[in-house]
Amino acid sequence: MHDLTPHHRWQAAYIADEDERSPFYRQDKDRMHYTHAVYNHYIHPDWDAFGSSTLYMKLLYADYVEGYAIMEFIGEWNDTLHNDVMYLKRKVVDLMLPEGIHKFILICENVLNFHGSDDCYYEEWQEEAADEGGWICFVNTLQHVADEMEDTRLQFFVHFGEAFNNIEWRLQKPRRVFQMVEERVYRGSGQLRSG
Repeated sequence: MHDLTPHHRWQAAYIADEDERSPFYRQDKDRMHYTHAVYNHYIHPDWDAFGSSTLYMKLLYADYVEGYAIMEFIGEWNDTLHNDVMYLKRKVVDLMLPEGIHKFILICENVLNFHGSDDCYYEEWQEEAADEGGWICFVNTLQHVADEMEDTRLQFFVHFGEAFNNIEWRLQKPRRVFQMVEERVYRGSGQLRSG
């Protein structure tokens, strides 16, 4: 697990800890020592902590003109024990919304498990994003993770599932990834379900 690193190909265009508008601006981090772990396995120091003890992320790209951000995640998303969505919402999303980010692409292929609780933070996030024409999309979720997300009723607030899986994003530029996801969101294949 310590060999899995966040995507680095876009660093010539964007580095979160050098972006004054990023929640990770000037984040002190020791890139030589492994301090964070998932399932007792150390993870690469390039992953950023945001308050969760089991889930880490990397803000790969933010475009303040188009209003979107692409984030990559690793670990266990555990709302039941650790309320991970609360940390994500309060320490990352709530800082990005006032900066004009309203479309959120979360790369979830390295989210190994999901344990849901209630959907309040997802609903709040979706409402705030939608007020500005935005949305939330989980990309490339593992099937058992998507099943648990559906059991938690996240499909009412977040786009995810078959239409958003198998997206080849690593060789694309950020804008193309955004376009691919947005096309699927607006095509209706990723339409949120009504309660």
